[in-house]
Amino acid sequence: MFPKYDVIVVGAGHAGCEAAAAAANMGSKVLLVTMNMHTIAQMSCNPAMGGVAKGQIVREIDALGGQSGIISDKTMIQFRMLNRSKGPAMWSPRCQSDRMRFAEEWRLTLEQTPNVDFWQDTVRELIVKNGAVAGIKTSLGIEIQSKSVVLTNGTFLNGLIHIGEKNFGGGRVGEKSATGITEQLIELGFESGRMKTGTPPRIDGRSLDYTRMEEQPGDENPAKFSYTSTPKLEHQRSCWITYTNEEVHAALRTGFDKSPMFSGRIKGLGPRYCPSVEDKINRFADKDRHQIFVEPEGWNTVEIYVNGFSTSLPEDVQYKALRLIPGFENAKMFRPGYAIEYDYFPPTQLKLTLETHLIKNLFFAGQINGTTGYEEAACQGLIAGINAHQNTHELEPFVLKRSEAYIGVLVDDLVNKGTDEPYRMFTSRAEYRTLLRQDNADIRLTEKGYKLGLAAESRLQRVREKVANTELILKELKTIKAQPEEINEQLVQLGTATIREKQPLYQLLKRPDIEIDDIKNLKGSFAGFLNQFDEEALEQAMITVKYESYIEKEYLMVEKMNRLEDLEIIPNFDYDRVSALSFEGRQKLKSLRPGTLGQASRISGVSPSDVSVLMIYLGR
Repeated sequence: MFPKYDVIVVGAGHAGCEAAAAAANMGSKVLLVTMNMHTIAQMSCNPAMGGVAKGQIVREIDALGGQSGIISDKTMIQFRMLNRSKGPAMWSPRCQSDRMRFAEEWRLTLEQTPNVDFWQDTVRELIVKNGAVAGIKTSLGIEIQSKSVVLTNGTFLNGLIHIGEKNFGGGRVGEKSATGITEQLIELGFESGRMKTGTPPRIDGRSLDYTRMEEQPGDENPAKFSYTSTPKLEHQRSCWITYTNEEVHAALRTGFDKSPMFSGRIKGLGPRYCPSVEDKINRFADKDRHQIFVEPEGWNTVEIYVNGFSTSLPEDVQYKALRLIPGFENAKMFRPGYAIEYDYFPPTQLKLTLETHLIKNLFFAGQINGTTGYEEAACQGLIAGINAHQNTHELEPFVLKRSEAYIGVLVDDLVNKGTDEPYRMFTSRAEYRTLLRQDNADIRLTEKGYKLGLAAESRLQRVREKVANTELILKELKTIKAQPEEINEQLVQLGTATIREKQPLYQLLKRPDIEIDDIKNLKGSFAGFLNQFDEEALEQAMITVKYESYIEKEYLMVEKMNRLEDLEIIPNFDYDRVSALSFEGRQKLKSLRPGTLGQASRISGVSPSDVSVLMIYLGR
């Protein structure tokens, strides 16, 4: 019935979709197995993509040839560039998505990908032979062979849903949990744990009073995620902001004795940076209010996502508290919020390719690795899909360094440091964030995607044109000098100091109060030379000028770290014969088997002196 596949992807969430698309577009024969064909790429939590650091990840996925950016652009209802008031390393694209359209567009994309087959079923067991994965067994008793398997099970592994004192099995409300895989993996020697996440109630938008809330419109000139020619957003839907108050908090406290989180019925740790509303009012008792973001779920639906009100309290308590929020006095609930516990596998059991150490050609991606967020899941799926293809066809593994991408930071953090709480990406996690900006993801990664066979040649050509135009702008800015009599009056109008002698435009642009558009609009003998360039190249040139010293400093840091990254450790290195290593360092190195000295230096428990000792043993 089934052919032998190159790659089987288990689960069709954000990680599974990117894994299947990547492997198939690179030439592998792929089977995507999902419990429900109607929930492919379901946005289980808020209908949005991007955000701080997450937006950078979506752009990196796009630059490599992934699909999340394209699908986000096609289905967004609002776009905002966050942190515009800060430096460009902090600028982060974010969009509100049409939940139904997003899932539909992903499914249509996969259906139009020639090498992807689908099967609706539950995977109960892996077929493992001679220390390598050889396929899957489903709940229907069907065995399907493959050369590699990518597990992207999300919250479905022994998922348990909590609402007040009620709990029941499920991977998502209305969908059953998956059993069998965790138990088999533990028998094979894997270590597992439990994590928790949650979601807020969904509300009928027709029952809300928006006059009591603050409107949050999208950007006046909305940008995009993808570097391809996706459509520009012409019309947008607003979001709204309101706040909890002491009455809301008091109503929520009446249900604390029935809270599964406070009673200890929930064992797994939840996301630190996205706590439930009951956790917020308990931990931050001095705060008399908390922000609530009222987010529409699509162009045409009336369903509203209540961002900031994630909860697992009893449904009657949720309903009572919601109606005390300004604008929610007559709110009607579609369904209550809930918490969900699920199994995960500490990611220190993985290589940087996301292949497991214990079982060859078996890959983990997404929440099974202890992460939270669509973007974090999607980029892991992309890396796992790429490497499943590479393994299958005996090609070089694909690994991104910390200095090359936020995706590299995320994978490196997971594999070398592990996590015991849901891992979320932040700009603060990246030591080279001035280099890893959202605006230059295409310059950093498109050539890599092209060499893999993921990014089209047209993409690479576009990047080369952008780089050439940026270099030309920089050259002109250094060459063209403005005379005081030409521009001093204009500088006064801009609120910046005048000049006493002719000065290159490059130096003027270094001023914090002058933007590239100001240079573009200056009148003089040089006027108009910037009009021939597009916004992307102009922005790239401006950032290069204004942050030149910071960028150079980070390049020097990268060069220094790369010396350690280039020092490879042989796979079977005998750490026991290095008596000068600390006991903890030796144990961690034996367990995680780092591939380079740089990787070893980032393992929790490996000290700088351990690294120095290893450097000597490696002959350096």
